[in-house]
Amino acid sequence: MADTYTGPVPKPTPETQPFWDATKQHTLKIQRCGDCARHYFYPRPLCPHCLSRNVAWVAVSGRGKLHSFVINHRAPRGFPATGPFVIGIVELDEGVKMMSNIVGVEPDPMLLRCDMPVEVVFEDITDEITLPKFKPVTPSFKPVTR
Repeated sequence: MADTYTGPVPKPTPETQPFWDATKQHTLKIQRCGDCARHYFYPRPLCPHCLSRNVAWVAVSGRGKLHSFVINHRAPRGFPATGPFVIGIVELDEGVKMMSNIVGVEPDPMLLRCDMPVEVVFEDITDEITLPKFKPVTPSFKPVTR
């Protein structure tokens, strides 16, 4: 467990509890509609595509690609004054987008690129909460040349 974590801790709700239960087991789960067969994220009781209530939590690969990113040099209120760090939008192989930290790579725009393959890693921050983060699948990329 990350004894040094000092940032805000998510507070699970009935809708999000299955997500947090899965991350605690180092598994990434999202919801999938039983009627239209589409995955979606963030957790909610209705499918956003067809409004069906026939939804289930399913384990997903945890792999995807970096859709977009920002290098944050100033921590938001409530977070420790560490930085810079990378916040990314990851498009999972299952088609949904998820915002998270990108770790395992220096926060340098020359080392990051959109469409870079990433995979989930987990950080245990308390006994109850584990955060999903993403790291590059291949630790060394060809730097962007300008």
